[in-house]
Amino acid sequence: MMLADSAQAVGGKLYILGGGWSQTGPMPSPSAVAMKFDVPWDQANHRFRVLLELLTADGDPVMIPGPEGEQPLRVEGQLETGRPPGLKQGSPLDAVMALNFGPVPLQPDSRYEWRLTVDGQHEAEWSLPFGTRPVPEAVQR
Repeated sequence: MMLADSAQAVGGKLYILGGGWSQTGPMPSPSAVAMKFDVPWDQANHRFRVLLELLTADGDPVMIPGPEGEQPLRVEGQLETGRPPGLKQGSPLDAVMALNFGPVPLQPDSRYEWRLTVDGQHEAEWSLPFGTRPVPEAVQR
């Protein structure tokens, strides 16, 4: 997983613009989460449930305005990949996903985390913590 300014998943590859950051803001700006999955050989053609959610430092969901009032910022979907012809038995299967987000109003000088859950399971390395910079003093006055 990687934070980026923008990302695309095309033809099994990730195209990343402005990737690898861990600090943003303080003003809202577009961002993306790029993901590469190594699917085990024996899990080919298995449909995985994927959940990506943005959480505060306290583990609470980040709420954004929606058509029916405030709702948590989360993306749910499915991921499935098959074995390409000629791949050696036992090789992991590549699967990529890129999710782009418009400017999200986040609190300055705060910590956040994108958390990935696959089939109801979460691992520590499936998290992308990041922070927002404080508002410069010149802007605060």
